[in-house]
Parts: sequence; structure tokens; C-alpha cells
Amino acid sequence: MRMLSAAAVMVLLAAPAYAQTPNVNLIPELQSKSPEEKEADAIKEKAYKDSLRKIPDAKGSSDPWGTVRSADAPKAAPAKQKAKTGSSNQ
Repeated sequence: MRMLSAAAVMVLLAAPAYAQTPNVNLIPELQSKSPEEKEADAIKEKAYKDSLRKIPDAKGSSDPWGTVRSADAPKAAPAKQKAKTGSSNQ
């Protein structure tokens, strides 16, 4: 009886979690494209590649603080280790 009630509790607790899983179809139905759709996709792809060519290359650094900092700025000193304090009973 105890095992039956434990199994029932497990099923009741697992049901809401199972209901929250997304319904993912791992094998989608493949639909072939018509020649007009293929042509439209090719035109869109060509327009996308043309728009990427129009983007200028970055010429220099985009560091807004570049003019404020000097090139030979000192690096931060490494943190020193604290001396251990406390008494040791020997």
C-alpha cells in the first residue's frame, strides 16, 4: 500500500512538469519551394549581401576615453598580501 501511494504521489507531481515541456517536432515536414519562392529568396539574399558591402570598415579605435588616457599609463600595482595576524599556540 505504501508503494502504491508513493507511486501515485510521484505521478501527480510529475504531471504538471510534463505539461510544461514544449511541443517540439524534431522532424518537421519538408515543404519544397516553388520556383517563384526560390527566385524571391535569391533576390533577398543578393540585396542582403549588397547591404553588407555598403557598411564601412572601422577605421580606428572607438575608445571614448582614448584622448584622456596617455599611452604610457602606469599599470596598477599588484595587491600585497596581508601579513597573517593572530597567535599560534605552540
